[in-house]
Amino acid sequence: MKVGLYYGSETGNSEMLCEDIETELGGEYDCHISSLADVNPSTLAKDTFYIFVTSTYGNGDLPSTALPFEEAILGQAPDLSGVRFAIFGLGDQVFAETFNHGSQKLMQMLLDRKAEMIGVRGLHDASGFDMPEDVALPWVAGIMEQLQAAKAA
Repeated sequence: MKVGLYYGSETGNSEMLCEDIETELGGEYDCHISSLADVNPSTLAKDTFYIFVTSTYGNGDLPSTALPFEEAILGQAPDLSGVRFAIFGLGDQVFAETFNHGSQKLMQMLLDRKAEMIGVRGLHDASGFDMPEDVALPWVAGIMEQLQAAKAA
C-alpha cells in the first residue's frame, strides 16, 4: 500500500516525526514524505493512504509550510471523495486556547472536501514528558491495524 506522509512545520519537528513514522512502517508500505508546501490537494489519490502531521503556529493557524496547501484546498475546492487519511497534531498545552488547532483546522478542511478520516486525530503535547514519537508511533500502529481490518472485511 502507498502511504503519503505529509507535514506542515515551522521548526522541522513534523518532518522529523514523518521520518520516524516512515522508519516504523518499515518495508511493509511504500512511503513517500513531502512538505505540504509541495502538495497540490487536487492530486491526492484514492490508492494512497495519507498521514498528515502538522504543528500549530501563532494563534491556532497552520505553520508556514502548510499555507500553500491550505490556500489551494480552499481555492480549488477539490472533491476528495475516496481519499483516506489520518492526522497527527503537534502542540503545546501551554497555549491552551489554541492547542493543536493547526491539526484540527487541516482535518476539517479535508473532511469538508469529503475525504474519509481513519481513526481519531492523534495529539502530542510538548509541555508533557513524552517525546512526539512515543505518542505517534503507537497511534500509527493502531491506524494501520484499522486500515488492515477494514481491508479484510
